[in-house]
Amino acid sequence: MIRICIASKGDREGLARMFRQELPEAEVLTDPAATGDAPVPYIVVGRPDPGTIASVPGVEVVLSLNAGVEHLLASGEVPDGMPIVRMVDDGLARGMTEWVLAQVMAWHRNILHYHRIQPEARWAPERERLADERTICVLGAGALGTPAARALAALGFMTRVWSRSGGAVEGCEAFGAEALGEAVAGADVLVNLLPLTEATRDIVDAALLARLAPGAFFVNGARGAHVVDADLIAALDSGRLSCAALDVFRTEPLPKDDPLWRHPNVLVSPHVAAPTHPGPAVAEMAANIRRHQAGEPMHNVVDRAAGY
Repeated sequence: MIRICIASKGDREGLARMFRQELPEAEVLTDPAATGDAPVPYIVVGRPDPGTIASVPGVEVVLSLNAGVEHLLASGEVPDGMPIVRMVDDGLARGMTEWVLAQVMAWHRNILHYHRIQPEARWAPERERLADERTICVLGAGALGTPAARALAALGFMTRVWSRSGGAVEGCEAFGAEALGEAVAGADVLVNLLPLTEATRDIVDAALLARLAPGAFFVNGARGAHVVDADLIAALDSGRLSCAALDVFRTEPLPKDDPLWRHPNVLVSPHVAAPTHPGPAVAEMAANIRRHQAGEPMHNVVDRAAGY
C-alpha cells in the first residue's frame, strides 16, 4: 500500500481528501507524529518545523507545496540523495501570470498614477502609450517566468527574458547568464520571477536598477531576498523607479514598521501572487507518486546543485 503523510500547516484534511480521490489505494495520514513504525515513502510539506521530516519513518520523496524550495535546502532537513519535488502546476503558473499582467497593465495605462492623484480631484491626463512602445525584461524563464513573458509578448510588449541558460521563449528576445546588463538596459519594466539561489540573492541592486529606463516600474513576485531593499527605496526616492509592486519580502509578514508599507510609490501585496491551488497541486503530486511507484522519472525534481 502507498502511504502518504500530509505535514503542511494548512488544511491537512482537505488535502487528504483530495489525495484519497486521486489515489484511492493509498493510506493518507495527516499527523506526522502518529504514522506508526511502518514506512511512509511520501511526505507533503510546505515550510515544515524542524524535525518534522525526520520524525516520519521511511520517507523516500519530499513533495513540496511551494515552487520555491530554498527553505528545504537550507535547513538540512532533507538528507542528501532524497528527492525533493517542487510544486509546478498549471494553476500556480496561471495565477502568477494573471498577477504580473494586472500589475504591469495598471502601471502601463497610468491607472496607478490616476489613483494616487484622485484625492486631489486633479484632472491631469498623462500620455498613454501602446504596448509596443514599452520594453519589458522578465528575469527567469522557468515554470513561472516563461508563461508570464509569453503573455506580455502576446499583448504586444517588446519582451526580453533573462535566464541562466538563455533558452528561447516564444515571442521574446532571450539573454543568457553573461548578458544580464544587456537584458535590462533601457527596460521600462523589470519583472523578477527567478528562483532564489546564492547566484541570484541580492541580484536586484543599485547597479541593476540604474540600467533601467528612467521612471521604470519594478515587479517582484519571486523572493524578497532577490532585492537589496535600501537600493530599491533609494531608486524610488530618486525617481529612477516610478513605482514598485512587491508581493514578497525578506521577512514575512512584512513588519509593521517597515518603510515599504508607507512609501507612496510601493504597492504591497501579502504573498498572494501565485498561491498553491489545492486541486491542481494534488493532481500533480499524485501523478508524480504514480511515476515513482512505476519506476519512472518524476517531474520537477530539484537539482540541488542549481538550487531549484
